[in-house]
Amino acid sequence: MTDFPPPQAVQFPGSAVGRWVLRRLGWRVHFEGLPSLQGVLIVYPHTSNWDPVFAYAVKWALGLRLRYWAKASLFRIPLLGAWLRSFGGIPIERGKGAQGMVGDTVAQMKQAQDRGEYFWLALAPEGTRKYMPGWRSGFYRVAVQAGVPLGMMVLNYQKREARVLDFLRLTGDEAVDMARIAAALEPHAVAYHPHDAAPIRLLDSAAPREDGKA
Repeated sequence: MTDFPPPQAVQFPGSAVGRWVLRRLGWRVHFEGLPSLQGVLIVYPHTSNWDPVFAYAVKWALGLRLRYWAKASLFRIPLLGAWLRSFGGIPIERGKGAQGMVGDTVAQMKQAQDRGEYFWLALAPEGTRKYMPGWRSGFYRVAVQAGVPLGMMVLNYQKREARVLDFLRLTGDEAVDMARIAAALEPHAVAYHPHDAAPIRLLDSAAPREDGKA
């Protein structure tokens, strides 16, 4: 399911070494490029510390340049801060709250649009590897307010594969958009800990888990 059928406009040479590492790990990657210079890429599911390891391996193999949110305090640590910035980290001040994070990122993305510069933000919408009854909405707000495509990286631990093939134009109708996101992801997503994968819905509309866990 994609609103941006291939061939995609933005292509990457990738890394032969990165692809070799993935093959040695027994993983396959399905990717045909990005549809635009700016966008939001979500990674689902996130239930294990292995998820970012494989996500970074995929990023390396594909040659993707991605930005991501991280606590501003981490950037003040010598060497670590420089390392985070070199890998696309965006410092986020906790006191600003979610709306401030979204607003700042939308402004940066619109500046990139005006300048014709590359800016893709990558987020794990679950926000934690522990079970959540839904997704945090930051990814959705940024994509809608900036008017950029939403891309989806889905991990499947059963097949040992990662897919980055589906890109959607969000309408701003949360129910419609989330239903389409779920339809694209659910057939392919298999978490490392399946019981901890969050349902594909925004937290504002999430129902309690049947077993009472949060």
